[in-house]
Amino acid sequence: MKRFFTVFIIVMTTALSAHAYQVMSSKEMGQGDAKNQNVVVKCTTDLGKLSNQTCSLRRYVKCTGTGTRKNCGGWQAWRDLRNPEKQYSDWKTAANACCRTMGLR
Repeated sequence: MKRFFTVFIIVMTTALSAHAYQVMSSKEMGQGDAKNQNVVVKCTTDLGKLSNQTCSLRRYVKCTGTGTRKNCGGWQAWRDLRNPEKQYSDWKTAANACCRTMGLR
């Protein structure tokens, strides 16, 4: 019986903490200093059902300099378009945070 409860606790902890979202689209658009990457994910409920709520995530190319001395390479941090002041190191972390703010995963 003790083993059953241990397994049950592990399974429930894993199920409730898992991040389950579905990538709807992923695009890279633009050129030069207008280059950006977009990812749209659809969140899931705590029961694992697909929700109709989506999160739009974007990051822009990182540029230094101005005018003819402008050099663009690398990327800025990911941002949730509904909450753009927060920055994330990768789109999965951004998707998780976005879905969590809606009470989803």
